[in-house]
Amino acid sequence: MSLVAPRLPWFGPGKFPLYLAPMARRTDVAFRQLCKEQGADVMVTEFVQSEALIRDNAKAWEMVDFTEAQRPMGVQIFGATPASMARAAREVCDRVRPDFLDLNFGCPAHKVIEQNAGSGLLRCPPLLYDLVKSVKDAIPEVPLTAKMRLGWDESSIVAVEVAGRLEQLGVEAIAVHGRTKEQGYAGLADWNWIAQVAAAVRIPVIGNGDIKDGASGLRRRAESGVAGLMVGRAALGNPWIFGEMQAALAGKPVVAGTVGAVVRWNAMIRLAELTLEVHASRLGGRDVRWMLDRLLPLTQGLPGSRRIRDRLRYCLTLEDLRRLRDEHLTELANLP
Repeated sequence: MSLVAPRLPWFGPGKFPLYLAPMARRTDVAFRQLCKEQGADVMVTEFVQSEALIRDNAKAWEMVDFTEAQRPMGVQIFGATPASMARAAREVCDRVRPDFLDLNFGCPAHKVIEQNAGSGLLRCPPLLYDLVKSVKDAIPEVPLTAKMRLGWDESSIVAVEVAGRLEQLGVEAIAVHGRTKEQGYAGLADWNWIAQVAAAVRIPVIGNGDIKDGASGLRRRAESGVAGLMVGRAALGNPWIFGEMQAALAGKPVVAGTVGAVVRWNAMIRLAELTLEVHASRLGGRDVRWMLDRLLPLTQGLPGSRRIRDRLRYCLTLEDLRRLRDEHLTELANLP
């Protein structure tokens, strides 16, 4: 099992951190806070382009913002030019002082790949290593971590080789998504490869992919020897997964899928409130319509969820959202 992480105190004997995965347009300050309240241990911002940070793009800097309550907190950046990545890393660490800086070698999106960034760098390990060295030299006092996929496709899986070199370059933990770039988010994550990476290095390896509940988290931990787990898309409609996994890891009995309507509605209201707190000054109002795509995943499991999703589209304000909650819970309470 991966063991060495002297500057990442959330690893070590008796510790097994649960990470919320960085997800573009999803894991902003508000959603991270919701997941933190539900038991997530470590947070990472959604990825931000190094060039945008260097240009002092206001939206880019908004994306790397976080609260003290969300620590330990990492900022994830991406790019393909060592000098730009190093400069962006230095500016991020000076301005927002994250607990660690994370490098993205996993995004499969076309707009990222065409820049030769994200998982595109797995086709060119020498450039990836140059980039890591430049960033490491720029921020020697800040722990450096990385998130990557297995490789470009099944015929070019390089995760074990790349992880070993990253360890040599001073990367202090690695999150491995058990899919290739070509898979995108389809098919199954290959935890056999994640296990091989964990066995090949002494730094912590965080496993990512197809973790849906506490039981699957325990199974992945046992079969792979990872030092932590990272949950992504499963958390969008089920932020309670972190509490469920914490209970499972502590040996407590947990029944999956027991989140009731009241809890789900309160989470939707809480997320809306947090989102308005974060973005209200920019939006200039209390309009909740624009956050519909953030709220809809939380309707999973609600009785009559299809009708609720339709009605959510007509909610203009937080008060409308609360009114819909009250009406729906009253309806459920009056069912025979």
